[in-house]
Amino acid sequence: MNFLRRRLSDSSFVANLPNGYMMDLQRPDSSTSSPVSPATERKHLQPPQPSHSSSTGSSIFSSISSAMKQTTQAAAGLMDHSAGPTPPMAQKPKILLVIDDAHTDWAKYFQGKKVNGEFDIRVEQAEFSELNLAAYVMGGCMVDMQVMRNGTKVVRSFKPDFVLIRQHAYSMALGEDFRSLIIGLQYGGIHSVNSLYSIYNFCSKPWVFSQLIKIFNSLGPEKFPLVEQTFFPSHKQMLTTPNFPVVVKLGHAHAGMGKVKVENQHDFRDMASIVAMAKTYATTEPFIDSKYDIRIQKIGSNYKAYMRTSISGNWKANTGSAMLEQIAMTERYRLWADACAEMFGGLDICAVKAVHSKDGKDYIIEVMDSSMPLIGEHIEEDRQLIADLVVSKMTQLVTSAGSTPSPLRPWPPQVQPVSMKSQTGPLLGQLSQPRPPPQGGPRQPQASQPPRTNAPPQQRLSPQGQQPQSPQSTSPQQQRSPGSPQQVRSATGSSPVQASKAGAFPPQQPRPPAQGRAPSQPSPTEMSKQQTTPHPHLNKSQSLTNSFSISESSQRGNATEDEAKAETIRNLRKSFASLFSD
Repeated sequence: MNFLRRRLSDSSFVANLPNGYMMDLQRPDSSTSSPVSPATERKHLQPPQPSHSSSTGSSIFSSISSAMKQTTQAAAGLMDHSAGPTPPMAQKPKILLVIDDAHTDWAKYFQGKKVNGEFDIRVEQAEFSELNLAAYVMGGCMVDMQVMRNGTKVVRSFKPDFVLIRQHAYSMALGEDFRSLIIGLQYGGIHSVNSLYSIYNFCSKPWVFSQLIKIFNSLGPEKFPLVEQTFFPSHKQMLTTPNFPVVVKLGHAHAGMGKVKVENQHDFRDMASIVAMAKTYATTEPFIDSKYDIRIQKIGSNYKAYMRTSISGNWKANTGSAMLEQIAMTERYRLWADACAEMFGGLDICAVKAVHSKDGKDYIIEVMDSSMPLIGEHIEEDRQLIADLVVSKMTQLVTSAGSTPSPLRPWPPQVQPVSMKSQTGPLLGQLSQPRPPPQGGPRQPQASQPPRTNAPPQQRLSPQGQQPQSPQSTSPQQQRSPGSPQQVRSATGSSPVQASKAGAFPPQQPRPPAQGRAPSQPSPTEMSKQQTTPHPHLNKSQSLTNSFSISESSQRGNATEDEAKAETIRNLRKSFASLFSD
């Protein structure tokens, strides 16, 4: 009885009953059994009679109705709360690893800056010698840092989001080979300024000079005057040189280290023995009696040119005392910087070093990457430019990652308008016509056939897959029973399993007819299964077309369905009347 009361209290169930259905079933003790149902809204002729069972049911229904009201009010309150301004959620800061010595505090240059206007920047600064890491395929890169801060050893572990490299990753000096850390950062997929690819390529000066040779061959000696240099892979090839004096450079070194001025042939042979002991390569270039050195630096889109003149008289302008001044940026200097900035996929920070001889000629001798030292009176400005460049690169990385299509948000399927148009005008009681074949495909015969509302699960196709084979004379028996053995035998010998294994149908095949009810009146459960299950070989447009045609035919119905519903309702009424009379 409680089940019937709960069932009768369902508004959707009672609302679907015919008008006046509950009038003849009402009894004095059941008039208050469903106070929340729409049946109680009708005017009853008999007043309610209180009873113990009805009061219990009324209390239960009252509690349910009050709970529903509270839920509705809570939902309304949530909607009003969501309409108001909500406090912004705290975003996890982005970790920036700056590889530089402790003389420059990079944290103050990134103070107050945000990535994409929403992410704070947490700066972790250390030298190459203070870092260790482990890189994973899926887990990224975990960096361990051990630094000394004011006499205290600080140990930290973190996953950097970006790296700014301001130190040389490799030098032939003892203990200054950190190329393994560059490989680890690249292995972990960490982005940096400059790129890790270019940093690793700058670990060999002859390799970088080979890129300058390419630019020299492309632009020519007038636009890109490159110094003449000779490369020796080992000491065995260092027999002689055509001109003296020459400058011999051993291996890969920085800041004037490993450079020797050789005046004659005897000194050159002695230098070859030193190269043999070092077990490395060497380069030679003619000595240029310089008037001053030129340095053109490029930080993002900012250009500066400097002139450095030696005061101490040393042939190395970067050794001893020198006078430094900023000079005007010419188009020629800008061309040098732009041409060198294109090597190794692009250099965000670079500098070109040249020598201006006493005869008025310029010679490009070297190019530096993001580890270049900052000089001049605008060091603070240059550091701020580097910080702004890093923030812009991090912002680009965040925005590009957000705009990438995610597998969780696939692109919405596109519905072909042609298939929709073919189902717009079916007459009442008729099935929509089959989809016309694409251009170049054979047309279907226009023979008039009685409408069929049910088709076999898979339509047999001809071996060519262009048009379904059917007997010339279509008998009424075959139309009345689409799944009969006679029709199966009239099809081709290939089974549906073999047709499904063969792959997708060619584009010339016609669309199989929509699945609906057969004239033999199947049960409503079978009808719902056939309507919800699309044909396994149909594409998206054909499945969508079939669903539209099925929904239209199901909405129309026929007289047989109405009679079945009426018979069901009559049986329910009799059952309810017998239950209430007990």
